[in-house]
Amino acid sequence: MIAKRVWPTLLLAFSPFFVFAQTDEPLTTPVVVDPWYVTETISGRIDVGDFVVGPGRAEVSLKPGESMVREVTVTNRISEQRIFKLQVEDISGTADGSAALQVIEGERGPYSIRDYVSFPEDTFTLNLGERARIPVTITVPPDAEPGGYYGSVLVSTVQLGEDGNEVAPRNPIIARVGSHVFLTVEGDISRSGETIDLSTLPSQWWYQSGPIKLAIAYENTGTIHVNPYGELTIANVFGEEVGRVEMEPWFVLPQSIRTREVTWDREFLFGRYTAKATVNRGYDDILDTVEVTFWVLPWKLLLLIFGVVFMVVFLIRLFLKTFEFKRKA
Repeated sequence: MIAKRVWPTLLLAFSPFFVFAQTDEPLTTPVVVDPWYVTETISGRIDVGDFVVGPGRAEVSLKPGESMVREVTVTNRISEQRIFKLQVEDISGTADGSAALQVIEGERGPYSIRDYVSFPEDTFTLNLGERARIPVTITVPPDAEPGGYYGSVLVSTVQLGEDGNEVAPRNPIIARVGSHVFLTVEGDISRSGETIDLSTLPSQWWYQSGPIKLAIAYENTGTIHVNPYGELTIANVFGEEVGRVEMEPWFVLPQSIRTREVTWDREFLFGRYTAKATVNRGYDDILDTVEVTFWVLPWKLLLLIFGVVFMVVFLIRLFLKTFEFKRKA
């Protein structure tokens, strides 16, 4: 996802669809080698008023005492000579499934990664159309407990005063874009979770027409994230399968609930339907099955049908009464 300057920081932290952009611009050869990061020039349209951070998510597995260097890329498509700032914040899931994850501002999360992530400096400068490759070092202490650790490398723009020091922006709306880091410290890890619910969205038993949106809730009770996946099938009142939707893997952070939305994209529907989700928990090949039943009754069509039936019955009765009257006469 591409962050624009009009996005508020608070929205970034608590949005239910907190997903970050991948870098996708074509590259030319590197043009500058800085003492601690490399820049390169991109081609195509570059003055679109935003900046791009990638990758959206990096999964790293290390043993206690090990370290690794990964790259985070930042592309300037705002203006010339933009200064960017790096910051590490913890992230966590939500207890009600309202968001995939949330940024924990200024505090430590339950699976804090702050002390494990570092970079040589926390600010850098890019010209318009330049991309920086920022080395991010992930270091696991020798005494680290096995399990998952989660955070995000956040990137924002910086404004400097005449004295060269950072000043508060004139516009209180600040864009921050991040690259998630999912760190697994190897050892005795507990993977535990299950699919707990399947419901229509919004939750109701009757609809006028399709498409039908459904929500699958998965609860992760372990100490590391899992990536469940599966499929959704829809059967009519006769038990015949009339729809199928594949569900690609999605992540669920530990000690949280995440709701996955699925759309059955079919418009003309009529009658009673049963949706069944078969979900692989993302470990040990364990499958969960949850179901929900709903009706699709297009009231305008039903009203028209009832009107036609009423008119036909009325005309038949009128004809029979007229015929009977003539025969008596």
